[in-house]
Amino acid sequence: MRDFDLVRKNLFRKPLRTILLTVSIFMAFLIFGLLTSLNVALNRASETGAASNRLIVSNKINFTQPLPIAYVNRIAATRGVTGVTHSSWFGAYYQDQRASRFVGFAVDPETYMAIYANDIRLTDVERKAFIAERTGVIVGKALADQYGWKVGQTIPISSNIYVQPDGRRSWDMKISGIFTGAKPTDSTASLYFHYDYLNETSSFGRDQIGNVAVRTASADLNNSVAKAIDNAFANSPYETSTVDEKTFGQAFLKQAGDLNFIVTIVVAAAFAAILMIVSTTLVSAMRERTKEIGVMKTLGFSSPRVLRMVLGEALLLSTMGAVLGLAVSAFVLVALSKSPAASTFGDLTMSPLVALAGLLMAITLGLITGAIPAVSALRMSIVDALNRR
Repeated sequence: MRDFDLVRKNLFRKPLRTILLTVSIFMAFLIFGLLTSLNVALNRASETGAASNRLIVSNKINFTQPLPIAYVNRIAATRGVTGVTHSSWFGAYYQDQRASRFVGFAVDPETYMAIYANDIRLTDVERKAFIAERTGVIVGKALADQYGWKVGQTIPISSNIYVQPDGRRSWDMKISGIFTGAKPTDSTASLYFHYDYLNETSSFGRDQIGNVAVRTASADLNNSVAKAIDNAFANSPYETSTVDEKTFGQAFLKQAGDLNFIVTIVVAAAFAAILMIVSTTLVSAMRERTKEIGVMKTLGFSSPRVLRMVLGEALLLSTMGAVLGLAVSAFVLVALSKSPAASTFGDLTMSPLVALAGLLMAITLGLITGAIPAVSALRMSIVDALNRR
């Protein structure tokens, strides 16, 4: 009988105990696979479409604070700037605020389409219609598919921030176009409409914007342009902070919490609990088989061979739980990625690096949990093993 057969039979000697331990490890790796893949997808989404020669100017206090719209022309006059546009977060939702919130921005259509022409794909007809129609809105394909919206349809889009003078929170908008991203994995769960339409009809926040997007002549000029912009508004009531687009996207995600830290804490807590459970159980199981180990050594099994077999049990156990957990999390992510709401995260799948990291963690977990019982079996003499009760 091969050593692997002995390892397998010893591991499943008590099927219920093995199943419970496998389920515990499975849950830990299911959590790891889902949270880590979500974190990777969010970080990837924040970097997707971030041009190297684009900067974002926002309020120095916090990017949720407004800037005067008059800043746009002053920023456009900065040396090294070849284009500017602005946008304002709308807090958009459709009909049900709790169930249908999505990304919505009030923008200047002409300049926004010029700056983000490669990221927001529209036909020429749709682009011209959007610019010409005061109440026009362009919606992403994922959003249009989710709600069944069509070009030419008028839809009420509500805001959890802005209010009209009559108390209404919804604005009627005519769909001028349905856009796609530069890549199939780009998020299209968003919409864009005219800033002037919002500015003229909102009861507050007149002539204020959320941030300014700046296109520079070259990425090499980013630092000098950013310093020039921030210096121009230093000591003003609305001081600015200018960063590259990638940095701004990451800061935007962190408003919901530092997901890297959250994932680390949750995964660490799960694995610490599993480590203690599995280690304690394996030590207890090994004590039950003390005499068997003595018999094996009497029959000629060397101490290193016994050590390898004990470690093999722990490795087989952790690997089974890990493979099941990672496989199920991969299937769950595939299912979630088909949901229109999940398009906000872009490509919501498990990357090979995440799977590889999970397998390496499984091997590490097996070695750690099997270390104590394995060393105990290695050091155990035949006489002590046979005399122990």
